Amino acid sequence: MNEQNMQRKDIAVKVVNRSKNALPAYSTPGSAGMDLRASLSEPVVLAPMQRALIPTGLYIALPEGFECQIRPRSGLALKHGVTVLNTPGTIDSDYRGEVRVILVNLSDTPFVVNDGERICQMVVARHERVDWQVVESLDDTERGAGGFGHTGVE
Repeated sequence: MNEQNMQRKDIAVKVVNRSKNALPAYSTPGSAGMDLRASLSEPVVLAPMQRALIPTGLYIALPEGFECQIRPRSGLALKHGVTVLNTPGTIDSDYRGEVRVILVNLSDTPFVVNDGERICQMVVARHERVDWQVVESLDDTERGAGGFGHTGVE
C-alpha cells in the first residue's frame, strides 16, 4: 500500500439502488469522482438548448459533515455539448430523495440520453459549517478588494 492510500479514509454511505445499473464506482485509484448513470424507462431526447431532470435511481444517506457534488463529465461536454446545468449540484447529508441530475444540451444538435448512460460525476466531500463573527472591519491583505481580473492579462 502506498503512502497516498494510507492517508485516504473511506467512509460508509448507505445507498438504495432502484436502477438496473451497478452502483457508482471509482474508475482508477486516483479518481475523485464516480460516474452516475441515467435510470430511464425510455430514452430522453435533449433538443438544442433544452434541459431535463434525469433520474439515477439512487437514494443515499451521507454522514453528517459530508456532501455530494454533481459535476459534468468532460467527455459529454467536449464531444456533445451536454453538461450539468447547476454545476456543481449539491446533495446535502439530510436529503433522502432520488439523486437526479439537470442536464442541458448546449450544442446545435439533439442528444439522446439512454438508460445506463454515464451522465455526470459524483464527488463526496467533507464540508465545514460557518459560525459568523460580525466585526466592524477586516484585516488588510496584499490583494485587498481587487477581483474579477484586477491583475490584468499577462
